[in-house]
Amino acid sequence: MLVDAHVLITGATSGIGRSCAEAFSRAGSRLTITGRRADRLAELASTLGGEVTTLAFDVRDRAATEAALADLDPVDVLVNNAGLAAGFSALHEGDPDDWDAMVDTNVKGLLTVTRAVVPGMIAQGRGHVVNIGSIAGHEAYPNGAVYCATKHAVKAITESLRKDLLGTGIRVSTVDPGLVETEFSVVRFHGDVDRATQVYTGMDPLTPDDIAEVVRWVADRPRHVQVAEVLVLPTDQAAATMVHRR
Repeated sequence: MLVDAHVLITGATSGIGRSCAEAFSRAGSRLTITGRRADRLAELASTLGGEVTTLAFDVRDRAATEAALADLDPVDVLVNNAGLAAGFSALHEGDPDDWDAMVDTNVKGLLTVTRAVVPGMIAQGRGHVVNIGSIAGHEAYPNGAVYCATKHAVKAITESLRKDLLGTGIRVSTVDPGLVETEFSVVRFHGDVDRATQVYTGMDPLTPDDIAEVVRWVADRPRHVQVAEVLVLPTDQAAATMVHRR
């Protein structure tokens, strides 16, 4: 089903997004990959086989997002991957700029991209929206109020969209990872690599490729099969704040 399918992946310049691009490329899909960093998109595109289109924009910029996606060919699979955590502090000590970055990317950016793409799916009578959520969308934890709120929002948006699209032939899924070793923690801790490394010390985290394989599998089910939600944890993790370390 994925051969020649048009797959749009946001936030493809690193981590899970990059691995998703590689996984769908191997499956023979036509790709449109997006991100803020044009140089990274070009580098990634040069490593992928088949047809690849790059679009450099920030999903937080609604006008730029709408303009970039306005003339896009109908999309068969949308992977809403662009997202981030910014800061790690108690709510009453948080930085409002961090809150804006998370809400504008994880929630409003996802909404803008989805709003731009789904009408084309409806017109062609098929499509699949796969949102990258998080275990943080299932349970909140200390110092993560706003990030957890945004991922709870992704879960709610996914469920509502599935109901909105009932009868259209479009599937809606969410893939929710636990600890995955990417640039995520470096971004959350504003470039503090040592602190970010400690998040994964003494345990075996998931890799971006692990999640990409799940996303590809979800998208490759027969058209009458809709995998609504997948929660993926490393074996060393039982809950958001329960991690076994050696």
